[in-house]
Amino acid sequence: MHENKETEKYIENIGIQESPHRLWQGRFSVAPMLDWTDRHCRYFHRLLTKQTLLYTEMVTTGAIIHGKGDYLAYNKEENPIALQLGGSDPQALAHCAQIAQERGYDEINLNVGCPSDRVQNGRFGACLMGEAELVADCVKAMQDVASVPITVKTRIGIDEQDSYEFLCDFIDTVVQRSGCNIFTIHARKAWLSGLSPKENREIPPLDYPRVYQLKKDFPQLTIAINGGIKSLEEAKQHLQHVDGVMVGREAYQNPSILAHVDHELFDSSIPVVNSVEAVRALYPYIEQELSKGTYLGHITRHILGIFQGIPGARQWRRHLSENAHKLGADISVVEQALAMVTERM
Repeated sequence: MHENKETEKYIENIGIQESPHRLWQGRFSVAPMLDWTDRHCRYFHRLLTKQTLLYTEMVTTGAIIHGKGDYLAYNKEENPIALQLGGSDPQALAHCAQIAQERGYDEINLNVGCPSDRVQNGRFGACLMGEAELVADCVKAMQDVASVPITVKTRIGIDEQDSYEFLCDFIDTVVQRSGCNIFTIHARKAWLSGLSPKENREIPPLDYPRVYQLKKDFPQLTIAINGGIKSLEEAKQHLQHVDGVMVGREAYQNPSILAHVDHELFDSSIPVVNSVEAVRALYPYIEQELSKGTYLGHITRHILGIFQGIPGARQWRRHLSENAHKLGADISVVEQALAMVTERM
């Protein structure tokens, strides 16, 4: 059995501590991604970076209020962590915000960017860009019951409403009616019909200059940029224009990028995290979860890309993919896969 002391020592070495509530952490963040950024994913990401703000998957107010499961469960080691809520009923959002604050979340984010049909049918996500006053009412209702930052993640436009003036009007209305001062802007518009969520992440062109201009015109706001960012060098360029950078798919598919974040973007005296050590530091968590009945594959699917570009990475991925789902799969599967990397170092 791998002792939890191993993880505690590792966490101490890279400076990770349980985070108290604090001012906004989002100079660099990992985007909320449905079916990807679950608690297992976030726990591993936190082993790679202390400073990065981590987001949950989007959770609907209905799931929290009426669902049978605990949709707000997370590990204290994940802080700083933001809950992304989906909803458009101010009272329901306020109720969920109150619960989330009591559970220790560091931020509550309203989803005004998801373009899926299912989300639209629930009257939330990107379609809310067309109802700025309602968005403001939702934010205000949450602010009235919670002291942690209430933030908004949105697009630069929807359908034919994609002018810079439309974006400014949306932001100004939300700010004036609610006092919200933190926005993450996905630098693409959303097509609410005709494109799938995946296509909406790729087909509408990126317009970074529009987000930069928004920061110039609303200098009092904290603005983070999201969409298509694939490296920390790109992040540094964006940070010359805006306050924060949110990275999605690249951070998930190539999580080793996160091992460099603290050193590159926060404090050059912080050492780059060793990916092999991070995997080994995950062992106690894996064994703890297995003892609760979690399937190994539910955890290891989030670490497949950690050795991207390193000799042995293909064998690592293959061994985990072929064996982690098998009945009775345990920590030895990960140890065997890791040996395929370390023996080539």
